[in-house]
Amino acid sequence: MLLTALLTALCVETYALGQTLSSHSAPIIDLDYAVYEGVFNQTTNTTSFLGIRYAAPPVGKLRFQAPARPLDERRLGVQKANLLPTGCPQASFGMNESTPFKSGDSNNFIRRQSTNPEDCLFVNAWVPGRLKPNAKLPVLVWIHGGGYVSGDIQSTTGDDVIIKAGGGLIVVTFDYRLGVFGFLAGAQVKQKGALNAGLLDQNAVLEWVQKNIHHFGGNPDEVTIWGESAGAGSVLQHMIAHAGNTQPPLFKAAITSSTFLPSQYKFDNRIYEQIYSELVERTGYVKADTSVLVHYSLMTATANQEIIISGFFGTFVTVPVIDGEFIQSSPTQQIASGILNGDRFLAIINTFEGTVFVNESLSVNMTISDYVSQLFPELDDKQINAIAAQYTNISTLDIPLDKDGAIMGESIFICPTYLVLQSFAGTAFKAEFAIPPGTHGCDIPYYFPRGAGTPPPFEVFSNPEFTASFAGAIAGFAKFGDPNVHPVSGIITPHWKPFSDGHSEMLFNRTEDFQPDIRSITTDQALLERCAFWKSIAGPAGQ
Repeated sequence: MLLTALLTALCVETYALGQTLSSHSAPIIDLDYAVYEGVFNQTTNTTSFLGIRYAAPPVGKLRFQAPARPLDERRLGVQKANLLPTGCPQASFGMNESTPFKSGDSNNFIRRQSTNPEDCLFVNAWVPGRLKPNAKLPVLVWIHGGGYVSGDIQSTTGDDVIIKAGGGLIVVTFDYRLGVFGFLAGAQVKQKGALNAGLLDQNAVLEWVQKNIHHFGGNPDEVTIWGESAGAGSVLQHMIAHAGNTQPPLFKAAITSSTFLPSQYKFDNRIYEQIYSELVERTGYVKADTSVLVHYSLMTATANQEIIISGFFGTFVTVPVIDGEFIQSSPTQQIASGILNGDRFLAIINTFEGTVFVNESLSVNMTISDYVSQLFPELDDKQINAIAAQYTNISTLDIPLDKDGAIMGESIFICPTYLVLQSFAGTAFKAEFAIPPGTHGCDIPYYFPRGAGTPPPFEVFSNPEFTASFAGAIAGFAKFGDPNVHPVSGIITPHWKPFSDGHSEMLFNRTEDFQPDIRSITTDQALLERCAFWKSIAGPAGQ
């Protein structure tokens, strides 16, 4: 119920699929470890391969380890690849009125039960039209969001993107480990397991694409990675991976929709050690040794949920860490160096990114300093007061809730986006999605209008020109490397300058009489100054 409420609050779209499938001339993919039969969809004119293993089940001795190569399943013959995977073990988000991670506060965890299967490392691929192995089409890899604790690819079908791209593009989606299963940290994990296992899952998919996408007609030299929220945060992690120099390169371009950069400390930070100890205690193991890394019970899933919802409201406590290998330094430090994986970058933010992560009933009784101390428990009083000073006198933000939303939105979503943009010269583009309510996740229905579930709690702006223009930016960038090259007709976006050309952005909004309002704007200088402030305290803030 909590997860459903979260997805609703974040404006995640959902609509009925209603697809017509056909197995006429069933397409076959022969990988070196398994053979899969896909499905041709007559309605969308796409071919899909759903539920392909990209790694061995991360269970038993493989739990909390780096993803292992899938077992050889060729002896099983041709396997049907016609069902979307169900996703990895899920949890909710922080629901507590305070953080359990402030110094001296170690017994502030909440109890709740959750169970989910772990055998979840599957990848899906959508191909335009019939399978053509020699087509050498560009590839777009989608990474789902959910705060690194929830989410899956059930409602993000790749044929949606292919249609909006006018064909000519292969789309890949996948699931990866979440919560403590994917992001457990601490000295014991460093010694006995794998830090950032969820990111390593993602990396394994990118390596799988490099090795196998030619079977689907894809070009491994033209790969774009794209994600939303924690998926966008994941994109950022892959941009800084291996000190910004992954070899061989796994992608050429990157797209972020709502870059997510919460505090990301060194793997043995006291907070991560506290989470590890809490997991060990809750699963019934009395010593923090390898036992917790290889055993599993319903208690582990329960503990995962309990630990995560014990975080301060709107926060996510199991996130990527600085592990010294895959992620070698803080994101801000690596981004500032200018050495990043990928040659091109497109960034999209929503106008009010932080609003849905603030609990009004809690926030209204808190000072700005109180709120900041809960959001960033490692900051000292001087740093907290400096943040409060930045937001106390903002004339457009008149009530505490708005100020807290601005702090959350700018520190964790908006300013990290500008930091990446400033590292590119002439090959980065910036968009702002402002269709009301303009909150986090409200752009998703324009990417995936046919996702499964119930409609979002807001009215989608159903204007063909707007939809073609906004979705066309993603497709044009992925297909051609430039949002100015339009993949379909009906696009009304004016010429889009790179961000480096005078802090130029493209606004995607509507007028009061429901007409498209798509135009170039210049980034607000006051916002850039606040972002410069956040950069100045990135170290203690864990960014």
